[in-house]
Amino acid sequence: MLVNLDKPRREPITRVDTAWLRMESPTNLMMITGVIVLDDAVDFPLLKEIIRTRFLSFPRFACRPVQHNGRGYWERDEHFEITAHVRRTALPGKADKAELESLVSELASTPLDKTKPLWQFNLVENYDKGPVLISRIHHCYADGMALVQVLLSLTESDREASCKPVEPERWTRIRARESGLFRRLLEPAREGCDALQQISQKVLGEARAMLYRPERAAGYLNDGTEILAELAHALTLSADPPCRFKGPLGVRKQVAWNEPLDLEEVKAVGKALGATVNDVLISCITGALHRYLRDCGDDPGQLQIRATVPVNLRPLEHSRELGNHFGLVFLDLPVGENNPLRRLCRVNENMRHLKESKQATVALGLLAALGMAPGVAHKPALEMLSSKATTVLTNLPGPAEPLFLAGSRVEQLMFWVPQTGNIGMGISILSYDGKVFCGLVTDHRQVPDPRKIVSRFRPEFENLLHLTMLLGPDHVADSDGVEQQVHGWIEGTD
Repeated sequence: MLVNLDKPRREPITRVDTAWLRMESPTNLMMITGVIVLDDAVDFPLLKEIIRTRFLSFPRFACRPVQHNGRGYWERDEHFEITAHVRRTALPGKADKAELESLVSELASTPLDKTKPLWQFNLVENYDKGPVLISRIHHCYADGMALVQVLLSLTESDREASCKPVEPERWTRIRARESGLFRRLLEPAREGCDALQQISQKVLGEARAMLYRPERAAGYLNDGTEILAELAHALTLSADPPCRFKGPLGVRKQVAWNEPLDLEEVKAVGKALGATVNDVLISCITGALHRYLRDCGDDPGQLQIRATVPVNLRPLEHSRELGNHFGLVFLDLPVGENNPLRRLCRVNENMRHLKESKQATVALGLLAALGMAPGVAHKPALEMLSSKATTVLTNLPGPAEPLFLAGSRVEQLMFWVPQTGNIGMGISILSYDGKVFCGLVTDHRQVPDPRKIVSRFRPEFENLLHLTMLLGPDHVADSDGVEQQVHGWIEGTD
């Protein structure tokens, strides 16, 4: 075990990490669940050694969160044993994708052992497409951007090098060198970071006050202070409308993921329509939600739901640190829109609006306020905030080149973020090695089979691709963006 015995046995947990620790409930476990599909068998003792020397080079993973005198601390596990965290398991029957999704669903619904550090790896060796490494890590340890770095630290771009455990001294030197990949993944919105530093204790105090007295926020809506105005706007948003995706939660989660899309095709569609890759992907998953509701006999009508979208606010100089350094923004998803082009226009417009706002910075301050709030007041505040959204949507850029783990090539990467409060659905999008993967996690009471939504993702993209081809080569996107680009085609494609 890699533990620095010179460090104190117990260290305080930050306010934001405390907030994520307190968000755990029986119906929403605060775990980030990941799946890595490999192309060839791996040696289990070698895999354990790689995790020991690489994963545990982050000392926090040898600690567990504890409460002491009303405060949260990271406490070093004096009885740490890696065999409790890295295990073998097997799929029954055909060992196909449906059975793998069932196993991941079961693990995503099972709490981690709170007497130990809150993480676990399960190696599935009999999946019909190759070995699978399933990871579960509690959100209080780090946000998604940091955990991408942690999981990538287990891999190498060279097959032979991926078989070699890395000793702590060499690992420290490797991590000290800036990597172009990590720089691309973790470069923050610097203006957001600068703005965050300007949030005073007074603003955090106002955040705490407004959490429990939302009517107080109304006075700030016309305030000249942009940060306070954004805070007031977030707290005075109406609750999301009732629909099949929102309702009482159970304790069972269901996960599914798609066969990947070609990233170059997605880029081509976005370029032709003056949209970003994110716009195209979010538009397609919104279309998949629309079709699912229609097939269930519901009328989406003018339905619009909100997604909470994490935005990285981690300074580059802290890119190798764990912890949660991100804000959340509310993104409107036009689920009721039937026309793929009009839907893309609306997603593009909503994304542009968010990029100009300070929502993410305010949300990080709000999480800090929740971390300071008494435990008894935390639940109603969380329920009030989570009522304003129906899903969590996370989109992370992964490595553009293939990676290797313990001598085996990584074929697929997928992950699912936890939901908070009464939110029962999570959407995850990840690009890797020229492919785009989309994953969905749902509450079993609301959507018992998320594959019925995920299966509609590719057809929605193909619809958009075909419409783009109909536009022809003369319709090259210009600075006017999506709306000008598709003007004149929308009515004809209803």
